[in-house]
Amino acid sequence: MTLPNLARGEVAVVLGGVTRRLCLTLGALARIEAALGLADWSQLPQRLARPSASDLMAVLAALVDDELGPLDVAGLHPREAADAVAKALAAAA
Repeated sequence: MTLPNLARGEVAVVLGGVTRRLCLTLGALARIEAALGLADWSQLPQRLARPSASDLMAVLAALVDDELGPLDVAGLHPREAADAVAKALAAAA
């Protein structure tokens, strides 16, 4: 995996024992809005204040931005998924 581009808001996180690169891109935002049924991105903070497991899975899958391909989010520990999402969103702020 290539190193994360911090200026772009990328972060490296270990998920399921593998280092993955996450980034909140415009495409990721569009996938998150669609998956969560949001009218626009301004609704995201409220929705993620108390996320469901399916919310975490959808957001994490959308944030994966590396050459390793799709991530099997269903096999991850909930804390691992939540921490990764928080780290990626904080890097985008």
